[in-house]
Formats: sequence, structure tokens, C-alpha cells
Amino acid sequence: MNNYQEITRYLDNAREILSTKANKQGQVYKDIKYVQMASGTAYSAALMIADEYLRKKEGAKFTKPNSIDEYRIRLNRHNKTLMAYLNKAYDMLHLAGYYHGTPSVGTIKQGMEATQKMLALILN
Repeated sequence: MNNYQEITRYLDNAREILSTKANKQGQVYKDIKYVQMASGTAYSAALMIADEYLRKKEGAKFTKPNSIDEYRIRLNRHNKTLMAYLNKAYDMLHLAGYYHGTPSVGTIKQGMEATQKMLALILN
């Protein structure tokens, strides 16, 4: 996979932002700005993983999807498990973490785990 290092760099950056800047106190992050930044970074990694998978499956016909709905339609044709993980990353990282700025450690953790599972799935 050509973009593996870039994807892992995004995930590592998201983890670093959460651990060093988001100010975790118990099950809550105190600095929402950094939660949003880390969530956006991790969600970008999830999209990169989906792109890499679709590029491999669709070959020369591959074009980057323009919306989450297009990702869902195309992934549904090839791999429903990967689509389910992308949906979880979308809900937890993009919507809850980035868009709404949730302070919930558990929510962000679930989104990060879904993204990590996406990566493991395409590497096998």
C-alpha cells in the first residue's frame, strides 16, 4: 500500500494531539479545539484508507468519492465491514468530534479504534 506511511502519520498525529494538548481529565477532554483538530486528522486518515481500498478494487476506473454517501455506496459493493467501520469513524470522529466538538474520551476512542480496524482490514 503506497499511502500506508501517510495514513499512519495522520493517526499518530491525532493521538499525539489528544495526549499532549486536549487536556484529558477522566473521561472528558477539556480543550475542545484540540479534540476537533485530532478528530479531523483521524477522520482524514479513515477517508485515505477508504480511498486506498477503492483504488485497489476499482483500478483505472477509480475516482475519489465526493461525499460520504458516495463512499457508502461504493464500499457497500465491495466490503460491508469496511463500510461499517467508516460509518463509525464518520459518526464518532467527523460528526461528534470535529463538527460538534464532543468532550467525550469514549466517543473519540471508538472512532479511533474504528479507523485502526479499517487500516488492519485493508492490510490483510
